[in-house]
Amino acid sequence: MRWHYQSVDKKNSGVGVLDKAVKILAALESGPQSLSDLVSSTGIARPTAHRLAVALEHHRLVSRDFSGRFVLGSRSSELAAAAGEDKLLAIGVPALTTLRDATSESAQLYRRRGDLRICVATAERLTGLRDSVPVGTALTMQAGSAAQILLAWEEPEKLHRGLINAKFTAANLSAVRRRGWAQSVGEREAGVASVSAPVRGPNNKVIAAVSISGPIERLSRQPGRIHAAAVVATAARLSDYLLKNSK
Repeated sequence: MRWHYQSVDKKNSGVGVLDKAVKILAALESGPQSLSDLVSSTGIARPTAHRLAVALEHHRLVSRDFSGRFVLGSRSSELAAAAGEDKLLAIGVPALTTLRDATSESAQLYRRRGDLRICVATAERLTGLRDSVPVGTALTMQAGSAAQILLAWEEPEKLHRGLINAKFTAANLSAVRRRGWAQSVGEREAGVASVSAPVRGPNNKVIAAVSISGPIERLSRQPGRIHAAAVVATAARLSDYLLKNSK
């Protein structure tokens, strides 16, 4: 009897369609990709890449930015949180709850996904009029204080591209970098004001934005004067935690 041994390719599971889907998700970790980009980066045939990307979009593992490019979807963040692998989300909700209690306003944590920003954690004001942003909500990168934060420290080329059709200017972002926080009044939504600050990863790169939001009537037309210190302190605590737990 002759025995045949089959070598194991550790890069592949043996389930072809699953391996290809994972290749697509891995490619999107580096940022938005057109269908042509996906074909080039994964080596998957164009019809198959399109079919799998659309199927992943159906399950919210993949989404689209405003240019129609594929990006990681909100379900990816939800799964990371559920698995307990995302250190930021692990402490995000408690930190946002403390911030909400300190400011009496709804607090959110945003991450960028291509031309969108995704709410990955939230602590809503318990009573009265509030700005409600559920986890998984995709918002524009062209308006709002959190969008300003997630764009302000980008490389020049990405920054200038992000300013196209934005409701804020390069001068606004320069001021954000100088003071370390951003504010918006009626920018994302009429009647809503917000204040945001950057969360930095161990490499000092801005990876998220802590934000509070609520009606202009409560936050005023200069919400940063009231709440910037609390928002900046919360973002700094999250950044410190990530640095201390980076190993």
